[in-house]
Formats: sequence, structure tokens, C-alpha cells
Amino acid sequence: MIRWGLGWRLVDGSWVFSRVRDVAFDVRDSFSHRRFAQHYRMVRPYTLCGNARLRGLYQAIQDVVDRKIPGDVVECGTARGGSAALMGLVLKDLAPQRTLWIFDTFEGLPQPTEADPDWTATRYTGKCRADVQEVSALFDRLGASPNYRLVKGLFQQTLPTCEVGPIALLHLDCDWYESMKTCLEQLFDRVSPGGIIQIDDYGHWAGARKAVDEFFRNRSMGIQLRWIDYTGRQLVKPGEMRSPDMEQ
Repeated sequence: MIRWGLGWRLVDGSWVFSRVRDVAFDVRDSFSHRRFAQHYRMVRPYTLCGNARLRGLYQAIQDVVDRKIPGDVVECGTARGGSAALMGLVLKDLAPQRTLWIFDTFEGLPQPTEADPDWTATRYTGKCRADVQEVSALFDRLGASPNYRLVKGLFQQTLPTCEVGPIALLHLDCDWYESMKTCLEQLFDRVSPGGIIQIDDYGHWAGARKAVDEFFRNRSMGIQLRWIDYTGRQLVKPGEMRSPDMEQ
């Protein structure tokens, strides 16, 4: 299914609901003194993630820290660095000893392939771009955790040899089929039992959804994905694999 422009969204009830809810949250968080709202206002200009997905990341870090889930925080696909900066701000507050790993081409989105049902959307190639210096400068400007590492390159090149140990929170915002497939194959087994995985593109890009569904089906793992908004999903990696039906 190929989706272009705003038209398809206006007839997608899930997108409309998510957008209206995010607008309401934006209004509330424009005035709130709660910690999430303070962080949200700082990073909002630098991310395409909506309020609900950013809140999901904020709460996920709180959760894994509270439950003492071992490991670092990893983001694959950062664009201008807004969602990573949010996580860096929370880590600075709650767990400054944990490293935040940020993987990206830092040259924009790679070209989709024919494995993506949306593969003709090549107009997005090179979009969502910021260089390493821009993201690093954002962290410095916002006062986010200094304990972060920026890793430049295609996931297929950087992830197989990366030094990431156990992972407590894994944020996948990588759009295309091959990118999502690589991230899951290389990083899922490094996520600690009880760790959290948040997927940004499950509802928006068919290639990302295809990669997620195939990964868990090929492993004969039934995973319940928690709905965040029209595109975002989240799951807790079980210690013992259960077999609920995957969300369809």
C-alpha cells in the first residue's frame, strides 16, 4: 500500500484520533510544570515524534530504571536528535551512569528497496538529515546527558560490530524494511529480559511493519505490541517467551 500526502490520513481514524490527542497534549504540556512537559518543550522543535511517542520513551526509561533492568539505552534513527535528547535529559536525571547509543547514517534516510511496499516513495531518500555535529551541539545546548555515543553509518555496517552490551531500552525509528530487519536481528537478543522496545514506524510505513511481523513470526514468538498512537508500538521483552497473538 502506497500512501501519499495528507489525503489518506484524513480518512484514517487512527491517525485523526492520534493527531487530535497529540494537539490536546501539546496544549496541556505548554503550561505544565511536570518534568516530562519541561523536557518536551525543549526537544519538540527537533523531532518528528509526536507527544504520545515521546511520552512513551520518557515513561519507558522511568520504568526500566525503577525495575533495575540492566543495560544501556539505544536509538536507531535519530534525524535531528530530538527524541534522543529527551532520553538524554531523563537519563541525566535518573541514571547518568547508563550510556545512550545513537545510531544513524547522519546523511538522511537511505533509499528504500523493493522489500518496502512503499518503495516508490523515494522522495524521502536523504530526508530526516542532521550531521553528527548538529546532534552533538543539541545535546550540549539542552544540557542532556554527556554519556552518549554517536555512531555514523548504515545499520548493516555499524550494528554487527558495535560494542553495545545489554540494552534496557531500544528505540527503533528506522522507517524501511531492511533497516528495521537489521536492527531487530542485531539488537533484539541484546535487550535484557524485561527491557522495553519502542517502534516508531509500525503503523506508518508498511516495510517497517513487515519487518517486525516477519521477525517475530520467524522466531515463532508471539509478542503483544502495545498501541501508543497510530504508528508507535511498544513491547516488553519477556523473560520466558509467551504466545499471545501479535497485534494485526
